[in-house]
Amino acid sequence: MRRTARLLAGTALTVAATAPVHAMAATEPTAPGPAGRLDVRPATVTPGGQVTVHTAACGSPGTATGDAGALGAGTFPLAPGAEDSQATGRFRVPPSAQPGTYEIVARCAEGDRQVAGELVVALSAAHAQVRPRGSVKTGVGGGLGPDPVQTTAGVAALAVAAAGGTWLLHRRARGDGI
Repeated sequence: MRRTARLLAGTALTVAATAPVHAMAATEPTAPGPAGRLDVRPATVTPGGQVTVHTAACGSPGTATGDAGALGAGTFPLAPGAEDSQATGRFRVPPSAQPGTYEIVARCAEGDRQVAGELVVALSAAHAQVRPRGSVKTGVGGGLGPDPVQTTAGVAALAVAAAGGTWLLHRRARGDGI
């Protein structure tokens, strides 16, 4: 019960925390990050979303190859942006991506320079887990089964068994024997 409550609370917090990020991501400027790192925008995304990456680490001409293979998105090109020293690239998160934190890497075309950034994939409300409802068909029957006659018969059988067991224990306690 506690584990289910924690799981639901964690899912609710993830959805609540993700909603404002998505709203801000559309209006938030995608300014390039500092040199030496890969700036990933938005930092949190849902499966199927588009991600833009920036880096100033590759210098001029600012071309690089991005790798989002850990996420299942493969490689993507980074090309000079508005400023020649900035490399910018885009990729789409696969719809089948699982929630978690993934490392996105960019390798500069010239030299051995490599920079990395993190991307968090979170489930949206549409992808959130739904608690099952209803009865489970196990063949044993439920306490409140659909047939009231069978339920009544089951309760009567249990009452007879309990009364018989009590009677036997009472006789044994008195020493009458069985």
